[in-house]
Amino acid sequence: MKVIRSREFTADKAWGALDIANINGVTTRLHWTDQPYQWHINDGEEVFAVLDGEVNMHYKQDGQENKALLQSGDVFYASVGTEHVAKPVGVARILVIEKEGSI
Repeated sequence: MKVIRSREFTADKAWGALDIANINGVTTRLHWTDQPYQWHINDGEEVFAVLDGEVNMHYKQDGQENKALLQSGDVFYASVGTEHVAKPVGVARILVIEKEGSI
């Protein structure tokens, strides 16, 4: 049993993570960041939930770059093959659910 107060979580570097659970090869991790990630394509599906702060999610669809502003409580789903990058606006805390070992 765990109680995690996401707004209190910090890390010593951008995209530092707290491992919450690994259920049948699917990880749930809480990330803290104040810096953009990198453009990438996961080798599986990804669920990205902003718990605190705001994140500009850039993603490519049909060869076009798009952007969605995600606020606390918003969720982004990246299907297999979706190229994307998260760019926080200030500090953000994000819950990421994805296949174990995915980038």
